[in-house]
Amino acid sequence: MNARRALLPLATGLVLAAGIWLAVTTIAQLSTSSPDQSQAAQLPTGPATDPAERASKPPVADPSSSTSAGTATPAGQPGTATARWQPKVGASWQWQLSGKIDLTVVADVYDLDAFTTTAEQVADLHRAGRKVICYVNAGAYEEFRPDRGRYPAEVLGRDLSGWPGERWVDIRRWDLLQPILTARFTMCRDKGFDGVEPDNVDAYANDSGFPLNAADQLEFNRRVAKLARDLGLAVGLKNDVEQAADLVAVMDFAVNEECAKYRECAALGVFIAAGKPVFHVEYELPPTAFCPVTQPLGFSSIGKPPALGAQRTTCP
Repeated sequence: MNARRALLPLATGLVLAAGIWLAVTTIAQLSTSSPDQSQAAQLPTGPATDPAERASKPPVADPSSSTSAGTATPAGQPGTATARWQPKVGASWQWQLSGKIDLTVVADVYDLDAFTTTAEQVADLHRAGRKVICYVNAGAYEEFRPDRGRYPAEVLGRDLSGWPGERWVDIRRWDLLQPILTARFTMCRDKGFDGVEPDNVDAYANDSGFPLNAADQLEFNRRVAKLARDLGLAVGLKNDVEQAADLVAVMDFAVNEECAKYRECAALGVFIAAGKPVFHVEYELPPTAFCPVTQPLGFSSIGKPPALGAQRTTCP
């Protein structure tokens, strides 16, 4: 008998025994597995549980987060992006740079001093639904300010006529003035101001002590506007009526003194045409004289004493 044939019955028996043993073992393992484990093994892995897929996709933004797209971070928080305020044509305003600030004046917009106004006062005005502009002397040095020591002697020019303790600065030296103005505008932002009014931005038209021309002034004013906007602040053109048409694109509003008295209000019409307000004040003319001039132009006009205390008169 062939030896291979003689071993076949024995091999067949061994195979059958092994098959029975495997079947019994499988049944025993299935009986000890929990239903939850078995079901979980059959579920597909989703985006939230797949580490590889999580790493390849950006996180979903939380709509309630202040840094979500389209949501502005409140002004006054250092190091955060802010949506720049754009004041509306026809908004009423109050301008006060001296005396105890009267927070009860009924006006949409307040224009207050950068140094003497506190963050608490700005917050109080915000709670009352007001917007607040920060007055900063950008084109002149003031010996009574706490940061006066930051101005190098080489940038100081002639005295401002009628304003003791103030001197024109050399606006061509942006390298020296930028750090000073950045610190001032940042102070405004950190106090919660919505915009800034840079004063004395018409040195080229005055006896400044420097050989300035119109191009020098335009460059300086545009730099000032960009600095303010980069910090999230609205920025206004103060006077400098002759360059209004050249600067309206980089400014968010205008602040003007006595355009009715000097018969130059029409030049500021470019702001109204661009949907940007003109906050206007007269010192000598009564409302009966300036309101018929500025109201048809769409200006926000008031009358005030030159000291710029709380007192004001408005157009009827």
